[in-house]
Amino acid sequence: MSINILVVDDEQSIADLIEVYLKNEGFTIYKFYNGQDAFRCVESEQLELAILDVMLPDIDGFTLCQKIRENHNFPVIMLTAKEEEIDKITGLTLGADDYITKPFRPLELVARVKAQLRRFTKYNSAEPNQEEHLIAFSGLVLDMKTHECTLNEKRLSLTPTEFSILWVLCSNRGRVVSSEELFHEVWGDKYFTNSNNTVMVHIRHLREKMNDSAEHPKYIKTVWGVGYKIEK
Repeated sequence: MSINILVVDDEQSIADLIEVYLKNEGFTIYKFYNGQDAFRCVESEQLELAILDVMLPDIDGFTLCQKIRENHNFPVIMLTAKEEEIDKITGLTLGADDYITKPFRPLELVARVKAQLRRFTKYNSAEPNQEEHLIAFSGLVLDMKTHECTLNEKRLSLTPTEFSILWVLCSNRGRVVSSEELFHEVWGDKYFTNSNNTVMVHIRHLREKMNDSAEHPKYIKTVWGVGYKIEK
């Protein structure tokens, strides 16, 4: 089965370069140089991942990411030419799963794409049995088969990464999951010092959606200097 990937960048040379490398890996590429055409593709095609440039001539990548997240939960990787941390945090907060800064090494981007696809496939697999694919406690219900999460019977709109983080923490209830372990389990990538910032942003956004407090958490507790924990 072909894996369809959306690539959006107004710099044609960069979009073409990404297309070449991903096609060499056997992926089917839908390539666009503006946000409007890209969004029409999102609505008409079955996509497994999107790579979005932040700076586009019509709508910016952040807005496009938001529009995608209204109806789709496939992974989104943001491309940014800026080094400022605020741009990365903005992308993650709006529903992106990863980001990579220009200029980048094409093989690194390919590795990030594969990592996101592995994670998304893993946490959307229909293989687990009835007992393994459901987690339910304290009003929180996670269903790995449908990739749905409800809290007190209200559905939470989680990104794939947020769902994966919550699943890992809930699967390890009662013990502390280190930031490094969480990053490796969810992103499937090597842990670096700034990886902790990525984890923190996703945890913060997850808490906001769950109406959970960092100071007085009902669910996700921060164990300073160690990681995160959900009590049994």
